[in-house]
Amino acid sequence: MEPEITSTESTGQSSIGRERNWAPLAIAVAVGIVIVVAGLLLSGRARHAQDSGGLSGTPDPYAARLPITNLAMSESSNLAGGKVTYLDGHITNTGDRTVNEVVVQVTFRDYANKVAQSQKLPLTLIRMREPYIDTVMVSAAPLKPGAQQDFRLNFDTVSPDWAGALPEVQILHVGLK
Repeated sequence: MEPEITSTESTGQSSIGRERNWAPLAIAVAVGIVIVVAGLLLSGRARHAQDSGGLSGTPDPYAARLPITNLAMSESSNLAGGKVTYLDGHITNTGDRTVNEVVVQVTFRDYANKVAQSQKLPLTLIRMREPYIDTVMVSAAPLKPGAQQDFRLNFDTVSPDWAGALPEVQILHVGLK
């Protein structure tokens, strides 16, 4: 038995006498929308926490005993064709406790001296310079009283609004032994 062919006079088209099931397509579209909205919400929260979270943060009281000096910027290209920006410096523990964690906030400013980018990240100490610069978390190489060490901070992206001047570095958290 062959399906019945009907014609529609208004369009002049023929159709087979069965209806299309739209439910799977509607479910797929709804799931896609939920995934996109969830992704936007999560990325918005992460960006907000990274860019603005901590601008009003107060420095750790022990931070005064951890002077940061010799700041210098550099760049290199990565294997994906992008560039990585580095902030190198020197930190000294002039206090009487061993430091096993340091979290800093780095603020890049634009030409109007407004915040172009602000980012919190853990300080990483330079362990070795040859054949390449290798860094470790402070917890892997704690700073004892009187110790000093070079450090490096990596930035995969820096705001295009950044004026190019050295960023501000503020110690927000210090872990002590």
